[in-house]
This record gives sequence, C-alpha cells and structure tokens, in this order.
Amino acid sequence: MLNVMATDHPGIIAAVGDAVRSLSGNIDACSQTVLEGCFTLIMIVSLPEPIDPDALADKVREWGLGQQVMARTFEPPPDAQPGGPGRFVITAFGDDKPGIIHRFCQYLAGKDINIVDLYGDRSGDRFMLISEVEIPSRWEIGMLQADLEQIGLEEGFTVRLQHEDIFVATNQLRLTRREAGC
Repeated sequence: MLNVMATDHPGIIAAVGDAVRSLSGNIDACSQTVLEGCFTLIMIVSLPEPIDPDALADKVREWGLGQQVMARTFEPPPDAQPGGPGRFVITAFGDDKPGIIHRFCQYLAGKDINIVDLYGDRSGDRFMLISEVEIPSRWEIGMLQADLEQIGLEEGFTVRLQHEDIFVATNQLRLTRREAGC
C-alpha cells in the first residue's frame, strides 16, 4: 500500500505509476484527491516479487515525489460474508456551522457503520457532505434514514440516505447507444 502527500501539481500520479511500472507492478486500486492545493493519494499495488515497504517508498521518491511517501504491506480483508454490509451514500446540505461532520460521524460510529469515503466542502455559508458508508445488514434502513433526517432537522440540513446503486443511477449521466453514436 502506497500513500503519497505533496503540494499539488500535474504529473504526480503519472510519476507514481511509472515507479510501480518500473518494478513490473500493477495498480490494483487507488483513491486520490486534492484539498486546497494539497494532493493525497492512496494506492494498493501488486508486485511480482515481495519488496520491503521502505524500499518501495524509496523507489517512488526517486521519481521526484519528495519525502512524503509511505509504504506498508497490505493485508486484504477477509472475504465478505453473506448478509454483510451494504454500500450506501449519505448526502447532507445546509448552512455551515462547526461540528457538522462530527455530529454525523458520531452517529454512524455509534451504529457500527463504517465510512469508506467522505467529502465535505464549504462554499460561502453553505456546507455539503457526501459520504459512502457500509451499513451492517442488521440495521433497518428506514430507521437509519429517519434518524439521519432528524439530525438534519436539528442541524438545519437536508439529508438523504440511498443505496449506492440508486445514487449512481440517479446521479450519473448515461448515454444511450444512439446518443453515443452507435
């Protein structure tokens, strides 16, 4: 697993990709974002031969990425069991005020709901929170939605909980074969 933090500029991902390729490796999964000019990347890579994590980090640094590179051995989680967590998306929009992320995350943690992706952004006096979560099958989704809506009412936010498939279907631009020129 590789983690890279740097001042944002074009070419960082290409450089990390070159470093992995130079070791005959493959990028299996990655997540990257830029926040106020700070670039951050996490990658899971597979290599044909085991390599010491420090040597992997050094190899990535050789590609001009500075000192904020960390590597560690990745241990994949055990395979998901039937009845395991479902993926859902929570969106919340409202007037910005301190403690919003804490309030929602505290509720989720108290229900043993894992946050796998979180995005928050303030624009003027408005705040938007989008989170992808894994909800254990023991929870009734309608009850969770009601709880989240109640928190939203108390905080002045509009909150929606949707299964990830519904979120993608209602928020993704899809071209039909005809529109795509097929």
